[in-house]
Amino acid sequence: MFKEMLLRAKKIDLIIIALLLCFMAISTIVIYSATNNTKFAGLHENNLIMFAAMFVPMLILAVLDYRDIVRHLSVILYVIGILLLIFVMFKGMNINGSQRWINLYFMQFQPSELAKVFVILLLAKMLENRKGEYLRLVQDIIPMIVVMGIPCLIVMNQPDLGTSIVFVCILIGMLWVGKIRIKHGLIGLFGIVGVIGSITTLYFVDLPLFNKIVKPHQLHRIQTFLNPTSDPNQSYHVVNSIKAVSSGELMGEGFLHGKMVQSGYIPYDYADSIYVVIGEEFGFVGSAVLLLLYFFLIYRMIRIAMASEDLAGSYLIIGVISMFTLQIFENIAMHTGLMPLTGIALPFVSYGGSSLMTNMLSMGLVLSVMIHQSKPFKFGDE
Repeated sequence: MFKEMLLRAKKIDLIIIALLLCFMAISTIVIYSATNNTKFAGLHENNLIMFAAMFVPMLILAVLDYRDIVRHLSVILYVIGILLLIFVMFKGMNINGSQRWINLYFMQFQPSELAKVFVILLLAKMLENRKGEYLRLVQDIIPMIVVMGIPCLIVMNQPDLGTSIVFVCILIGMLWVGKIRIKHGLIGLFGIVGVIGSITTLYFVDLPLFNKIVKPHQLHRIQTFLNPTSDPNQSYHVVNSIKAVSSGELMGEGFLHGKMVQSGYIPYDYADSIYVVIGEEFGFVGSAVLLLLYFFLIYRMIRIAMASEDLAGSYLIIGVISMFTLQIFENIAMHTGLMPLTGIALPFVSYGGSSLMTNMLSMGLVLSVMIHQSKPFKFGDE
């Protein structure tokens, strides 16, 4: 058994490992810059330790057969994820008005992060059952919406709009690749537009009901997005982030020389707002390098999904790609004025144990898909 696992380990994609090591180096360097001479000094060391430690469960998961996890454990893991989210509702830690965390003493664990992976696993199982046939509305699509909707609604109530949107994006990406009919896709699109339109109408017709659906801080963020100068107190974070990123220009102001970052004008610059540090201190070039690394990682995962001989493996990877893509876009867009500000981490770069654990476990599943095939992968001209 041990020898078999070692043979599987030799098949691990070294390009993905190299990309993850690049993210580890970037994350540690940028976190050091963000926390230098602050009360959070030393977080870069914790980040390096967490990153190195997370390679172990990632590699263990990689040598395990993902098909057993999808087919036999996905339902159990999904139920565990829901129970953890319910536990957070009653016993979770409340930080800055959001109740998202469980205090494990050695770390603050955020179950919604892990729930994203569990949802991907169960949706992959449901899609695999169709064996590549077009999805049926009642038998397939609606049950998948329910599977996504339960954790999404719980997380939205925490409140955590950013993560809720990630759940929706995961579902959309997996449905698209899982062969949803165009007419069903249009029904879903019109449904989303209808919900947004109804909530917007409530703002003018029934404000008390609107306030029950949209939290005050969420409304402030939307207003700030539409008009950053409407309220200096509410727009402080967004305006300063845009200024910092724009001041980086082509080459940046230099490592440890970002005026806005080093002066403490960017809240949570070591976590959700870490892209601002990169934009200000390393400029367009640094941002471009980061985006290229993301591009190569996602491109590699797409090639693995396309080469997979197993539908469950392809669907699983598409779910992971959807999760990463939305988080990358949303995090960068909200700090450049393209989207309202939400609390969402930049994958593999932001400081955060729960987020990093989820991302590394997701990569373990992707690597498992590559390893557990009857034929070696062929990547075109490689």
